[in-house]
Amino acid sequence: MLLESARLILRRFRPDDAAVLSAYRSDPSVARYQGWMPPVPPDAAARLVAEFAVGDPWQPGWFQYAIEHRAQHCLIGDIGIRLHDNMMQADLGFTLAAEWQGRGYATEAVRTVIDYLFGKGLHRISAECDARNERSARLLERAGFQREGYRPAYTWLKGEWTDDILFGLLADQWHR
Repeated sequence: MLLESARLILRRFRPDDAAVLSAYRSDPSVARYQGWMPPVPPDAAARLVAEFAVGDPWQPGWFQYAIEHRAQHCLIGDIGIRLHDNMMQADLGFTLAAEWQGRGYATEAVRTVIDYLFGKGLHRISAECDARNERSARLLERAGFQREGYRPAYTWLKGEWTDDILFGLLADQWHR
């Protein structure tokens, strides 16, 4: 269940993560391209953490890993995996607190999850992002994903239609 990289530990959420989750998910710059509306009050964050903590990464549906900074022992974000019913493919999403962005942590977390999923025999991992979210699109490309499609005015998000970019990565294309 625990995934590790040089600077990060990806682990199950714990109750003491709620305050930090509330803080970074309440940041408008972090939430801008995400499906939730800030703020995320402490009680809502506590409910999310409790829900995340009991998930099973090997059951179909979403599982959320807490991203912990190894040296500083603090929560810096989260990364979600949605395992499909066929147990051979997954979708990926990620969120990083603003103060931890731009230092390669999200790319490191994504690559760690990719290694893990393909090591478990998955065939494909997909991701999508708002077309305006250039930083996430570049991150996915750095991690090895290929742009596979563009859906104009596809998602109704926060009172507006947004364009989506689709990404995919096949196990036989993954080169760590």
